[in-house]
Amino acid sequence: MTDYWLSKLFYDLHHDTDLAKAYRADMAAVIGRYPIKPEVQNALMGDDVATLSPLVNAYLLRFYFQIRGMPEAEFIAKLHAIDNADEKPKEKVVNG
Repeated sequence: MTDYWLSKLFYDLHHDTDLAKAYRADMAAVIGRYPIKPEVQNALMGDDVATLSPLVNAYLLRFYFQIRGMPEAEFIAKLHAIDNADEKPKEKVVNG
């Protein structure tokens, strides 16, 4: 389920260069302007792609991590790690 306020933050950062500049200078202060749940705030502060990804549109997520300065290859690797963690291990068949 998406999180409206997280999406709103990402959207605002995308469309307001002054806000993005303020965010880079003091993330906590900007996050505090939005009624974002504490666990989501922690994920923002920790650049936790796995926690944030199911909560927002993929394009906003990508843009957000560009603002954060995360290299594209690192971002993609973190997304792939989420996909791999979601896959269930295959059961071994034992011949008896």
